[in-house]
Amino acid sequence: MSRRGFLHRSACGFGGLALAGLVGDRAFAGTSAGVALRQAPKARNVIFCFMDGGPSHVDTFDPKPLLKHHEGKAIGERAVTKRSQSNATRVWMGSPWEFKQRGRSGLWVSELFPHLAGVADKLCVVRSMVGELPLHGQQNLLLHTGRILGQAPSIGAWMSYGLGSENRNLPGYVVLNNDWVPNGGLENFGSSFLPASHQATMIRAKGVPVDNMRSTDAPSLQRRKLALLAGQDHRFAGEVSDPDPIEAAIANYETAFRMQTTVPEIADISREPESIRKLYGVDSPDPHQQFYATQALRARRLVESGVRFVEITCPSFDGNNSPWDQHGLLKKNHEKNARITDQSVAALITDLDQRGLLDETIVLWAGEMGRTPHTPKITDTAGRDHHVNGYSLFMAGGGFRGGMAFGETDDFGNAVLSDPVTIHDIHATLLHQMGIDHEKLTFRHGGRDQRLTDVHGQVIRDLLA
Repeated sequence: MSRRGFLHRSACGFGGLALAGLVGDRAFAGTSAGVALRQAPKARNVIFCFMDGGPSHVDTFDPKPLLKHHEGKAIGERAVTKRSQSNATRVWMGSPWEFKQRGRSGLWVSELFPHLAGVADKLCVVRSMVGELPLHGQQNLLLHTGRILGQAPSIGAWMSYGLGSENRNLPGYVVLNNDWVPNGGLENFGSSFLPASHQATMIRAKGVPVDNMRSTDAPSLQRRKLALLAGQDHRFAGEVSDPDPIEAAIANYETAFRMQTTVPEIADISREPESIRKLYGVDSPDPHQQFYATQALRARRLVESGVRFVEITCPSFDGNNSPWDQHGLLKKNHEKNARITDQSVAALITDLDQRGLLDETIVLWAGEMGRTPHTPKITDTAGRDHHVNGYSLFMAGGGFRGGMAFGETDDFGNAVLSDPVTIHDIHATLLHQMGIDHEKLTFRHGGRDQRLTDVHGQVIRDLLA
């Protein structure tokens, strides 16, 4: 009998609980030969600010003055692409916002983001992103799992699996949800074939952060209940061909038990100095901005406490569409989304920097797609449609170069002109900065070694300091 088997079967499961406690805060990734995955990491944590719906690249970080010059003119057959909602009769539409060069670097940032403009020298903008399908669900799954069909672990689950959590009282992957599940569903945050202990733990912006977080039982009684469950589960695990899911469930019970004291304390931002809460915009009269600011401040507290990967979702202010999905009313609703998120994301970067945490924390700002630089007709209520033939995202901190723009789209922002980048490349680069070789972080499933980047991806070293 193996040592693991002995511990599982001895002392009514208490041995298994001891084992779970010993290994619960370790990374499980690695080859059978025990080859280490860490390669001198530059960063320890990731905060992903997910801009669900697709912010317009030509209105945020990729200025195209020719759009305004040619506004109202038909785009023609040469500009039609299957990677956007397009036909030859659509017309070019200029940006309603002015762009200016910001900071010492002179990075171009739209007036849509006055607060992010203030931290322009920290931003590493990629202007040459290329997606696969101009559909929210498929692009969301691609962004999160590396596959347009999903059925694979989220990048947060891979990070948790590969590196574990630095705090055994907290999970390795947390999603700070704003009462909105993106297209593609909860699979965006799942662990799929990885152990269930690596899926996201959800923390709400409104009301009680996590269900059942405060127990009605005394800790000693809870511990006895856990021991009883563990004993039953371990006996059952010994009777099935694949005990891993059962062991993962036991690990989840243990993590949940330890979270009862830690999560309420982290979620409570009332003890933060008033200056910090004001910096993030917690005092905003807009409730959507209050919620987003609260989650952004919690994100800093979570990485400060050792959570490996934190994602912040956007609130949907009308409840009917993906937040940044402006097929109409572009000016009104992009400005609304910017007011909700701009101050808090800039504050997060500033706060991390002031605390000496930005060097070891990657802040990723990304939507699943961009918006078309054209529209069916120029009107006061015109919008932009789905576009994955060239769009923008940015990283800050974690060893990424600040104050730079990488890649280029054409004069109209309609297609990538140089240095195309895929989501697989972004994933590979993020893992690299976390000290992981994306080709070695694997899990045996379906008869082959699966990985986040599948058979794709390369580290974009030009983005790195």
